[in-house]
Amino acid sequence: MRSKILTLTGLAIACTLVAVSCIAGGAQAEPELETAVFAGGCFWCMEPPFEKLDGVSEVISGYTGGSEVNPTYQDVSYGKTGHREAVEVHYAPSKVTYSDLLDVYWRSIDPTDPGGQFADRGNQYKTAIFYGNDEEKRLAEASRDELAASGRFDKPIAVEILPAGPFYPAEDYHQNYYKTNPTHYKSYREGSGRGPFLRRVWGEEKHSMKQDAHGWESYNKPAEKQLRDRLTPLQYHVTQEEGTERAFSNEYWDNHKQGIYVDVVSGEPLFSSNDKYESGTGWPSFTRPLMPENIVTKEDRSLFMVRTEVRSKHGDSHLGHLFKDGPPPTGLRYCMNSASLRFIPVEDLEKEGYGEYKKLFDTK
Repeated sequence: MRSKILTLTGLAIACTLVAVSCIAGGAQAEPELETAVFAGGCFWCMEPPFEKLDGVSEVISGYTGGSEVNPTYQDVSYGKTGHREAVEVHYAPSKVTYSDLLDVYWRSIDPTDPGGQFADRGNQYKTAIFYGNDEEKRLAEASRDELAASGRFDKPIAVEILPAGPFYPAEDYHQNYYKTNPTHYKSYREGSGRGPFLRRVWGEEKHSMKQDAHGWESYNKPAEKQLRDRLTPLQYHVTQEEGTERAFSNEYWDNHKQGIYVDVVSGEPLFSSNDKYESGTGWPSFTRPLMPENIVTKEDRSLFMVRTEVRSKHGDSHLGHLFKDGPPPTGLRYCMNSASLRFIPVEDLEKEGYGEYKKLFDTK
């Protein structure tokens, strides 16, 4: 009997060990994460290069380097807090090293500018590497010295290497701005001079924007508060509450310029001036969409009638209504609200990131 009990006890212990082993082996532990903090001018432009790296789990825009606790964007933008716009990179060292992050950092800025970055001037836009320990400091200094010795730049490297302090995340509407506002982001990045500078210095950028050429395709609709902050009251009412603006008293009903119309929320291309016509209704009207795949129609039974509502696919914005009383060749009238659209004239298509549509207006 004693032998039998011992055997059973042994089996129980063995089963317990096997169970523990299975649990440990079945659930792979998440890699430990570390953080790195970089200031490179406008934090909108510093998120994408790092977020593309395998091993980076999150990039947070925020403020650091000053003494004020919980500063706001308005506080920092005045340049009186001592804080700089920066990004906090959360990464797994087992997949991407701190040296890799430094390499991406140098390729994302003008390291010779001591007064800010590109169009943004002042202490709040100055560059800096904020190190968290002696090893990060050593690697940052070595990386800086290597860049200086490379001869790539004629001017001295002006990036400061400073001890890290408290980091305060920026407001929600600043996070992932290149995704939530792709058109404006690309326009700013190019117009500020950052894009042209990086292409001139590094050639075809290692971490280029080609992946974001059509940022609206992966557009994620932001929270209500962010939309209210970004849009005018009329734009919000029309796009988010299915409102209708006044006829003959809106921005584009009588616009005769060449260009394209994009969703004011997501930036996705919707209509072309080539298909715009005078409908006499007082609203911008089109015979067909520029990109049918960006248009969604649904039945609308409001106002005690049956109509066809038109919405954007990616932004899910209410645009207007579709009627079958238009001119040839389609016989359709896409009757849109100006408040749901943003017009991009043909001369601005390239810098706004819609260069592929210039051929629509080529008169040669």
